[in-house]
Amino acid sequence: MGIIDVLRRPKFELGHLVLRDPKVKGPVRYDASSADDVQRALEGTGLSVVPLRVNQREYRDFVARADYARFGSYYAWNRPSFAEKSLEHYLAAKLLELREGSVHVDVASDTSPAREIYADVYGVTAYRQDLSFPAGVVGNRIGGDAAAMPVRDGFADTMSLHCSFEHFEGDSDMRFIAECARVLRPGGRVCILPLYMSPRYSVMTDLGVVGWRSQPAFEEDATVYSAIGYGQRHGRFYDAAHLQSRVLGRLGALRATIHRVTNLEEIGPACYVHFALTLERPAA
Repeated sequence: MGIIDVLRRPKFELGHLVLRDPKVKGPVRYDASSADDVQRALEGTGLSVVPLRVNQREYRDFVARADYARFGSYYAWNRPSFAEKSLEHYLAAKLLELREGSVHVDVASDTSPAREIYADVYGVTAYRQDLSFPAGVVGNRIGGDAAAMPVRDGFADTMSLHCSFEHFEGDSDMRFIAECARVLRPGGRVCILPLYMSPRYSVMTDLGVVGWRSQPAFEEDATVYSAIGYGQRHGRFYDAAHLQSRVLGRLGALRATIHRVTNLEEIGPACYVHFALTLERPAA
């Protein structure tokens, strides 16, 4: 535990004390073993999980072409996690089949270099979207709610969400699925990764950051895990039932594929993108 976490502990303890039940002090279990449990649960409900093996040569070539060194501050504070972030960018590009001349939106982008990387490596016309940006479309930035983007119908060929969908609070995850059907062109795709899953429907929060006065409105049927050091307000972990009710049951004309990465250990011990979700709008 770092010095910042030590300083936040009194705020964390008070926040956890007033947090409603059910609650757990500590992080959600999220490892290969829990991913196995999740896959069994998904398949037990009749859902298919498609294995996805990382081609190490292709991944290394992508990292070299992306030239992450030019983004010197990107994950400079946490270099062990760099392999995970670059792996997410590589896998999303692969699953989306990015192609020159297409329009791509990196959703909930914040400071991610994915927009620049995808534009340079694949020749896409790339935008970054984030709630923190000024509302509207300004240059290559799209500001506002990801579930209500200020763009025309059929604006994008592809969209990506790298370690961001879990932060969509309240019903914004469900509303975003409907927005995908509107924003994607026929034949378009969106990739969400990691798709955070757990055997128990859960939301993780860091009450050392949030405190007790400004806690998110956690869903009543979610177990809340308060984990000091997590550093985020809200991180949703679906179980099989809630993935069905909140996401897969709201697809409309979209088609969904759940992917399971099978060889994470070959890339690095800090990698955790066990699952990914792709949604496709069928071609007209």
